[in-house]
Amino acid sequence: MPRALYALTVGAFGIGSTEFVIMGLLLQVAADLNVTIAAAGLLISGYALGVFVGAPILTILTRSLPRKAVLLTLMVIFIIGNAASALAPDYTWLMVARVITALTHGTFFGVGAVVATGLVPQDRKASAISIMFTGLTLATLLGVPFGAWLGLHFGWRSTFWAVAAIGVIGFAAIAFLVPGDKASDEQSHLRDELVAVARPQVLLGLLITVIGYAGVFAVFTYIQPLLTQVSGFPETAVSPILLVFGGGMIAGNLIGGRLADRKLMATLLGTLATLALVMGLMTFALHNQIAAVLFVGLLGAAAFATVAPLQLRVLQKAEGGGQTLASSLNIAAFNLGNAIGAWLGGVVIEHGPGLGAVTWVAALVTVAGLLLALLSRALERKQDRVSAALANAAC
Repeated sequence: MPRALYALTVGAFGIGSTEFVIMGLLLQVAADLNVTIAAAGLLISGYALGVFVGAPILTILTRSLPRKAVLLTLMVIFIIGNAASALAPDYTWLMVARVITALTHGTFFGVGAVVATGLVPQDRKASAISIMFTGLTLATLLGVPFGAWLGLHFGWRSTFWAVAAIGVIGFAAIAFLVPGDKASDEQSHLRDELVAVARPQVLLGLLITVIGYAGVFAVFTYIQPLLTQVSGFPETAVSPILLVFGGGMIAGNLIGGRLADRKLMATLLGTLATLALVMGLMTFALHNQIAAVLFVGLLGAAAFATVAPLQLRVLQKAEGGGQTLASSLNIAAFNLGNAIGAWLGGVVIEHGPGLGAVTWVAALVTVAGLLLALLSRALERKQDRVSAALANAAC
């Protein structure tokens, strides 16, 4: 694979770290800023909504600029946002800083996915996406546990300073390794891009991403209290258990990418079904510490096995002028799902049936995403039959 892919992976690692690291700091942030755990969880929803809003807006505003310049500018904003988070004197400041940081997320991954697929042959596109998203999985494997450890021993602010430093490294990697490009003279009109992303299968793909992935963050947002209050682990055990989650994410991400290169729709359906099953069974596994650790790893694998198929599905259906915008919108869709999931988990915790029910409620949400994927396949097959009938009639 080209070296530029690994530069994108470094940037993805930094952005993934700032998105996920708060999950290992919820108790510390809540205590320091004098807010509830559910309110601290909304820092994840706020970030996700920032991605949802920022992705389409920044992608449209930067569509005529060189992609490398866009990626570098986004990394600068990312560094500033994390420094502001580290300096936050209160909850509101931290929320605003998180949202500012989040504005870069969707466009970075959207533009990055298009750059990544442009660096490899047709039959390696899903794998290229999965390699870039390996940065996200490494962020969970290394960044989140290390961030949780830093927060436990040096305060949660030190974690955000560390993430800002990762952003500096990501900026340098992109600057030196990603090939330069020029603003294209053949940019498609914005109207053509909007028409492409308004296709029914693209919109349905975005909805599958939102609903299918919402369940993941209903669980993962509250993984710290789940492990400490349901499974009975001490706080010091959370960081090493998150390493298991990150290991599962790496394996699932790479497997999902390779399978999607072979049979995209079958992989999409299979990964969503597996994800729902893992979260449903996790309801029981959390009451046994050994089983809890095992299912944390399985959750990571199942969750990130869906990423490359979901992203490639939308890219394929937006071919013909709308891929960059569709790619960014799908990242926004992931994060809208994250926001909905974090909010839903908080509702289940605060208003019943309680923390222990979060996993089975999340499983039901992902089942709804699976049903939408089945609908998408049925509509696609129907359209193929109609097209074949029309072609035969024309002959």
